[in-house]
Amino acid sequence: MNTPLAYLNGRLQPFTEAALPLHDAGFVSGATVVDNARTFRHRLFRWPDHLARFRRDCSACYVPLTATDEQLTATAEELVSHNASLLPSGGELQLVTFATPGPLGFYLGEADNGPATLGMVTYPLPFARYRRFFTEGVTLAELQSCESREPESILPPTVKHRSRMFWHVADHKARELTRNPQALAIPLGAQTSLTETGVANFLAVIEGVVVSPPRNLILDGISLRVTRELCYALRVPFVEAPVTPVDIRRASEAMLTGTGFCLAGVRELFPCWVSEMRRFDWPGPVFGKLLAAWSDLVGVDVASQFTDTGA
Repeated sequence: MNTPLAYLNGRLQPFTEAALPLHDAGFVSGATVVDNARTFRHRLFRWPDHLARFRRDCSACYVPLTATDEQLTATAEELVSHNASLLPSGGELQLVTFATPGPLGFYLGEADNGPATLGMVTYPLPFARYRRFFTEGVTLAELQSCESREPESILPPTVKHRSRMFWHVADHKARELTRNPQALAIPLGAQTSLTETGVANFLAVIEGVVVSPPRNLILDGISLRVTRELCYALRVPFVEAPVTPVDIRRASEAMLTGTGFCLAGVRELFPCWVSEMRRFDWPGPVFGKLLAAWSDLVGVDVASQFTDTGA
């Protein structure tokens, strides 16, 4: 079949035919647990980590997940194998795995809800979306957050889910503030610490130390785990601590780490408390060392995947 496939509730089908009913809780309420993995050379990267986090988050969010790890892995590999064969040369995939509580019965006048929905879809990795991260650096805007970033909140910030209204509004506000259509928001959370963006975890380099906001205050990012491991391997000091606006004034570099692009350097940050914009070394030496280590780990030149205009 020369068309992309998707997996939905037990079967593979053409991507264009896969659909959720309008009364599914994922659509009605945004109640969707999600994972986003990517391939390198058409093979899923750190899939066991993604799968373990997905299962943990389904449990935390009361979303049933009856499929075994073996079943999910077999489905993911079959889907990637088929859809990757349709890519142009040099193309890669992102694999989205999602689960919802399923249809809501009261929409149809029924007493019972469910069964739970489980799906997997892929899309070509959007190299163009992240190209400016590598050619111009990232622009961030610091915002006050109205979303709870406390670890004891009902929905912990460590959980990956698909409720994106917060980030939709935050990024639009960031772009209004900076007058940069590519800017990303980075909210202040607990302990007045910068947290993360809607697409990636945040890191600051302060006096030679890579600093990540405490893990219980941010998304449990798989790419953040990898970057932390690379820091240890390279003997680059890595700590978890609040990153406050005062700390940012001492930072020489800042970075984002996320599934799609691995690692990107931040060029500037617009603070919300003071008028002076903070510019960082870009591309900085620590970023360069870590990006090279990322490339060695995955067997491809990460930056060239995004800067090659043929991609």
